[in-house]
Amino acid sequence: MRAAEQLIAERGIENVSIRDIVSAANQKNESVLQYHFKNLTGLIEAIQLTRSAQTQEKRAEQIEALSSKTTQPSVREICSLLVQPAFQLACENTDYRCYIKAFGHKLILTDASPAEMAASHGGGGVSGKQASGMLKLALPHLDAAAYQRRIDAAVRLCSTSMYHQARQKNAFSGDQAELFLHSLVDALVGLFSAAVSPQTQALADKLK
Repeated sequence: MRAAEQLIAERGIENVSIRDIVSAANQKNESVLQYHFKNLTGLIEAIQLTRSAQTQEKRAEQIEALSSKTTQPSVREICSLLVQPAFQLACENTDYRCYIKAFGHKLILTDASPAEMAASHGGGGVSGKQASGMLKLALPHLDAAAYQRRIDAAVRLCSTSMYHQARQKNAFSGDQAELFLHSLVDALVGLFSAAVSPQTQALADKLK
């Protein structure tokens, strides 16, 4: 799994074969990968589920810490839960940074709802649902449809930003990384807090 992350981060998934991964993992034949994962798709799904579980666990820790501090978190504190778990894991773990480099663009390119795609790959989990529930309560000016549009935009923004950061020379380190994090959270706050314009509402009503 780590060998696959490294190769895909370096070359792109379209340029990596099962043989390449087996060789990089110092295995003698392809049957090892097929035994554990069946095929390349199974391997990638296993990687995504493993990383999603890490992210969910980190988010759960941060929700617990936030809940012990206040019963009415600010929009900014809740928005931090959308990006800070992955950011901290990337700061602490070079393999996690490699994972972002390898797969961070997938949610950007999907034609489907990126929020729903993230959830379907285990990216939400219990802690993700908790964070989403907290955010909805903090945004009474958004109806369900408007919230869905904003959360899809937020997922794309976070995915794009984290993917770009992961590819920087000194990714996820020092004051520049902290500036990146806080600027991204600022952008999320603005994205969610903005009022729904009359133009947007009129178009949304027309398309119902």
